[in-house]
Amino acid sequence: MLRILQRQWPETKISWIIGKTELALVEDLPDVDFIVYDKSQGWKAQLDLSQKLKNKNFDFLLNMQASMRASLASLTVNAKHKLGFDRARAKGMQSLVTNASIAAVPRQHVLDGFLEFPKTLGLDTSEVHWDIPIPEAAFNKAKELLQYKQPFLAINPCSSIRARNYRNWDIASYAKIIDFASEKYDLPTVLTGGPSVLERKYATAIATAAKHKPCNLVGQTSLKELLAVLSLARVVIAPDTGPAHLANAVGTPVIGLYATSNPGRTGPYLNRELTVNCYPEAVMEEFGKSVEEIEWGQRVRNPAAMDLIRIDAVLEKLDKAISIKP
Repeated sequence: MLRILQRQWPETKISWIIGKTELALVEDLPDVDFIVYDKSQGWKAQLDLSQKLKNKNFDFLLNMQASMRASLASLTVNAKHKLGFDRARAKGMQSLVTNASIAAVPRQHVLDGFLEFPKTLGLDTSEVHWDIPIPEAAFNKAKELLQYKQPFLAINPCSSIRARNYRNWDIASYAKIIDFASEKYDLPTVLTGGPSVLERKYATAIATAAKHKPCNLVGQTSLKELLAVLSLARVVIAPDTGPAHLANAVGTPVIGLYATSNPGRTGPYLNRELTVNCYPEAVMEEFGKSVEEIEWGQRVRNPAAMDLIRIDAVLEKLDKAISIKP
């Protein structure tokens, strides 16, 4: 959305209220005034934001996060027009702190929901480009960490750790995919992920189970370095997790593994045809209903749901992804 604004309204001055972690990914975007909101500081973050915005005036506030924290933060923004989500998506009491809303389009992909904001401003959203800068230093570090220069498969096996957030596929299946990629396509594998104890243990277990040992970069990269690694990959395999969307943003084919969340809502935006989608089956087993009969985006909270993803289905998508010209 930012890129759409910059292309079509190049004279517009843009400020972005952003978290500390997210800033590390986009802080080198040109012509953006970043205002850091450190949510770990609790109410102090709210007071700090109020001080930072005290003498600033805006024509538009685009409140693109429907949460109570974002609603409170928006109270500190002095803007004539405060645009938020439609009533169905305006969670966290957002509709009480905005004075305009985007179109109410049911059952949209999350990114399409975000694109309703520039549409409401009268902008053309037909071209979608992220163009996230990747510094040369990040590429150099990525190449230093990688054990080979040939094309490789990147697997980001874990999603973020949250309560009852069952998105991770099983270790043995990942190992079999690694061996298949090596034996059929001569593609070595790189494991990526964050520094959590779970992610490190998961990666170690996958590496132990695979005959063809992957290059394990889990917990070893910054966000920019991770982005560089994903941009160098031939294909990425991941569940519903941030790195899948980062790979999508840099144009690397992404095979999404989905059973507990709806890929129609959160799948890799440009690669939905590569998604292994067992969500309908998981929904039927969990609720006895079809996807059309439940709330859009409703999660399946069954730890066994990801077992519905079959190895042969992933291999079929890998064949398809490999056929895509780099």
